[in-house]
Amino acid sequence: MPSRRCSKTPAARRSLDELKEELDIDDHLISLEELAARLDVDIQTGLSEAEATRRLERDGPNTLTPPAAIPEWVKFCKQLLGGFSLLLAIGAILCFITYAIQAAITDAPPDDNVCFYLFSPPISWRFFDDTQPDPSDVSVVPWDCVGRCCSHHRSFLILSGSNKLSYHGIFQENGPTGSCEGFHCRGLTPFQFAVVRRGDQVLTKRSEDLVVGDIVDVKSGDRIPADIRIIEASGFKVDNSSLTGESKPQSRYPNCSQPNPLEASNLAFFSTYAVEGNAKGIVILTGDDTVMGRIAGLASDLNCRETPIAKEIVRFVRIVTTVAVFLGVTFFFVASVMGYNWLESAVFLVGIIVAMVPEGLLATITVSLTLTAKRMAAKNCLVKHLEAVETLGSTSTICCDKTGTLTQNRMTVAHMWFDDQIIEADTTEDQSGLPYCHHLRRPVCLFATRSVTYDKDGPGWGALARVAALCNRAVFKGSVTYDKDGPGWGALARVAALCNRAVFKGSQDDVPILKSLFTALYEVSDERSLHSSTGSLCNFRCERNTRRSARSPSTRPISTNIHEKKDIDGRLSYLLVMKGAPERILERCSSIFVKGQEYPMDGHWKDDFNAAYMELGSLGERVLGFCDCRLPVSKFPPGYKFDAEEQNFPLNGLRFVGLVSMIDPPRAAVPEAVAKCRSAGIKVIMVTGDHPITAKAIARSVGIISEGSETVVDIANRLNIEPIEVDPALARACVVCGSELREMTPAMLEDVLRNHSEIVFARTSPQQKLTIVEGCQRLGAIVAVTGDGVNDSPALKKADIGVAMGITGSDVSKQAADMILLDDNFASIVTGVEEGRVIFDNMKKTVAYTLTKNIPELAPFLLFIVASVPLPLGTITILCIDLGTDLLPSVALAYEKAEPDLMQRQPRNPFTDNLVTDRLVCMSYFHIGIIQVGAGFLTYFIIMAQNGFMPSKLFGLRRYWDSKAINDLEDSFGQDWTYHDRKSLEYTCYTGFFVAIVVVQWANLIILKTRRNSLLQQGMTNWVMNFALVFETALAAFMCYAPGMEKFNMHPLKFIWWLPALPFSVFILAYDELRKYLIRRNPGGWVERETYY
Repeated sequence: MPSRRCSKTPAARRSLDELKEELDIDDHLISLEELAARLDVDIQTGLSEAEATRRLERDGPNTLTPPAAIPEWVKFCKQLLGGFSLLLAIGAILCFITYAIQAAITDAPPDDNVCFYLFSPPISWRFFDDTQPDPSDVSVVPWDCVGRCCSHHRSFLILSGSNKLSYHGIFQENGPTGSCEGFHCRGLTPFQFAVVRRGDQVLTKRSEDLVVGDIVDVKSGDRIPADIRIIEASGFKVDNSSLTGESKPQSRYPNCSQPNPLEASNLAFFSTYAVEGNAKGIVILTGDDTVMGRIAGLASDLNCRETPIAKEIVRFVRIVTTVAVFLGVTFFFVASVMGYNWLESAVFLVGIIVAMVPEGLLATITVSLTLTAKRMAAKNCLVKHLEAVETLGSTSTICCDKTGTLTQNRMTVAHMWFDDQIIEADTTEDQSGLPYCHHLRRPVCLFATRSVTYDKDGPGWGALARVAALCNRAVFKGSVTYDKDGPGWGALARVAALCNRAVFKGSQDDVPILKSLFTALYEVSDERSLHSSTGSLCNFRCERNTRRSARSPSTRPISTNIHEKKDIDGRLSYLLVMKGAPERILERCSSIFVKGQEYPMDGHWKDDFNAAYMELGSLGERVLGFCDCRLPVSKFPPGYKFDAEEQNFPLNGLRFVGLVSMIDPPRAAVPEAVAKCRSAGIKVIMVTGDHPITAKAIARSVGIISEGSETVVDIANRLNIEPIEVDPALARACVVCGSELREMTPAMLEDVLRNHSEIVFARTSPQQKLTIVEGCQRLGAIVAVTGDGVNDSPALKKADIGVAMGITGSDVSKQAADMILLDDNFASIVTGVEEGRVIFDNMKKTVAYTLTKNIPELAPFLLFIVASVPLPLGTITILCIDLGTDLLPSVALAYEKAEPDLMQRQPRNPFTDNLVTDRLVCMSYFHIGIIQVGAGFLTYFIIMAQNGFMPSKLFGLRRYWDSKAINDLEDSFGQDWTYHDRKSLEYTCYTGFFVAIVVVQWANLIILKTRRNSLLQQGMTNWVMNFALVFETALAAFMCYAPGMEKFNMHPLKFIWWLPALPFSVFILAYDELRKYLIRRNPGGWVERETYY
């Protein structure tokens, strides 16, 4: 027999395209004899030990192939040399190059290079040299200034920050391990033992030793050790929720029910659980070839797209690098033309490039993302990867599960049909506004009839409630007491219809009924639907002792119970109650009970039944029928021996009492959340494994399919034509079944996604969900995907942002996801989208704030080169701005609240609406930045003028100003200045220019609170920003006046020298308010096109 497994070597692993294909096997369709012949095994005795060993050596163990591990050093290098960190590293290297050039030329290194000396002993030998430069050598003087222009302190600060952020990145990457590791570390690789029949022996083997053809025994509580074909079964059920998303246990028996292997009733799949009964099966697939193995292969082999914010950082690095290199090269040639030698010009080039590096920006962005992640965690959105914060805000398409995300994940009675009328029940989560029961001290949930009323004391309701209450196996645990006189009819009917075999605990809130309902249960009697002598459902059942219970083995079971009951005069008789599929119940009934009267089940009542059944079924609800029969005492006297196997009791000629329909109702907050998505331009696509009718009904109820939208089928029904005759372009909504999707080409799928705004995919497989995600991405969408099962992990990993469920989600889905919803609520995703949009807005503002000050920091250096003026601003002073006064204000922007129109905007276009745009650079550099330059130079010239150096005197003065050999330099009024006095004045100018930048940055910070709205509308409610304004002012004052700051080339200022920048600050506020007013007044106009960033 040829091997049914692929090689374990990575080179021979299946291709990704092959893994994406639907599972194509026929092992469930052929007879057991044909299967045994194909696998070369005797079903009665199994494989011999020798043959099993041979197959194990050939195919390998029954385990999943682990993914290739990435070495830690590779991760570190990717973090250290990737994105913005690379730019910082280059800036640090350029600082070292500058110092090396300076150290090789001059014997007088600048005073601010101590850190460099301490960390670079091979170069810093000059630090210990006592040799002093010749004061008469003017040629070496400029290098002192050049050294001060290029920060060597900065190089170590840059490298230190870059290294710390690299370690932080590795921690973030290693914290949430990959999804495929979850398959191995979270228990999906089986290590339990399996009972295997080999030859004449029954052996206990480790499941990893299983091979194709082994015969295994599985019982309740076992995990299925491989993909197996059922040979024998006794009440066997499996939990396929981790694989298919179907929460209801699935019956398994030898006969095949569906051609689709995932829905076949004679297959059990690796890693699912046996929850009831026992079975014997034959192993057909092991390891990587199993359905779970294929999913694991998909999850590990998929290449994730780069996140939008990562792309933006790369783009930003390119922009900053381009601008820095352009300016550096430009002034290299300018300096050369002005007579500087090539080495001096090269140092100028390096200094300009380093001055353009915004050292604090990366830390600011990281802190902003972290703060937003914490806010989202408080709103039930746990972010695993910081970049996912912004990605969710950029989302344009959400592919969402139905069960548990859009719905409450609990079956609830939605409608009843009895007495020839349909009653609508309350399916809300909180059931607020319900009548208050003073005995229970809480609202009591009755059946809420919105348009139809019914008599709660009527015989029709009593008969339905009695049958529903008796024909189930629910057991309520707890010490809840019930008011026998309370209005509990609706609650009893709802609970009884839903409970089936469930066991409800008093503390549960995710059971198939509302927790608030079973505390209001009341009795139903046989005579008046009111039992006056008992106070609980359990007593009600006990008094009607269940003598026999039988269930049909079909796929749509019928449940039958027979109960003892005592008449008023004490005589014992029997009551048969039955529930099941409505059409199966109807065919067993010869009469119907309506409003206290029993009528023959003729054509009229059958038509009424069919009309009610079709109406409830069209709503996507699961419908159950109920009937009963009073067994005559003459044929069934007390003590009669009922036999469920022989069925020695009537199963026909029964009395029909009503229908009850159930549905997993939508969460209360979902419709509003979907409406928010629609107004925000986000397409919500439902992708579910449920039936198309149910999926469509839920989609309509939550607004995914809006009111008035029609599908092709709806249009065909309205026009009374065949669906094939309808032009698909006329249908705004579309419901695509998995079988239809299987036949679609990628182009056809893209056509559906492009031409329909409201889409539901039903009966989908894991591979199809992945195909849908890829189709959306090919159209340029930023896709978010929700999922809770192992089967969702490939789509979660492939999506731009995967969102797992925190309550119902499997470990593997949480591993594959970027974000976890702690409350499994779709509304939390919308909250995350809003937070993501806020952080992108605020990141734009942070970038604008950070870039703006680059111009007033760069301009003094350029004027120093071009006009040969004394240096207006020193390097350490620049660092005090970048890593001191401006750090907290830039972080404070992350706390800015959303602007009112945030969720009315269309999703961000990743190709045009970038983090750094031409308009943002233009506004930062050439609008606000130029104004700030004016403030700095005005302060500089005022300080110089008040000390005797008029502006005209300063131009061309640099070479003499920086010469230590000149101690009698005359100012504009003929006063002589020594070198020491000149440097003291220069450092005072540094401080003045520094203070001027701080003052105009006040206004810059305030105007960046909004991008479009007026500051008066936004207000000053961001108290972190208010504190940051006070903090940066206090820090600037401390740097000006604190003792010892002379070591950092900062001297105290007169108070009046704080004032020259204030008019510029006021002008910035007025200028930007006018700009925003023009944008609001003329949307899309010239001002918006040129200045809105």
